[in-house]
Amino acid sequence: MREDPNVADGTRSKEQIQAEIAAARARLASNVEGLITQTHPKAVAARTVQDAKAFAAGEFQAAKAQFVSVDGSPRTSRLAALGVAVAGTIALLVVVRSIAQGR
Repeated sequence: MREDPNVADGTRSKEQIQAEIAAARARLASNVEGLITQTHPKAVAARTVQDAKAFAAGEFQAAKAQFVSVDGSPRTSRLAALGVAVAGTIALLVVVRSIAQGR
């Protein structure tokens, strides 16, 4: 910001003071308008939805990276481990259910 020589010695004209006040009003109005825009419920909701979509896309890509290599081929060892885990879970549920039914 440049130093005005009239400000240093304390002599400013009425027009200069009015211009400074008008500039300050314009900055304040712009700031208030920006705050209103940022805090408007629709804007907050839109940002929240956008953040949720970005988070979901990132998590999907991270999960996909666990089972698909960079070149697009499936990671068979990870898919096999997932299959074994699913089969084990199903077997456990069948055993617990049969015990609970008293067979």
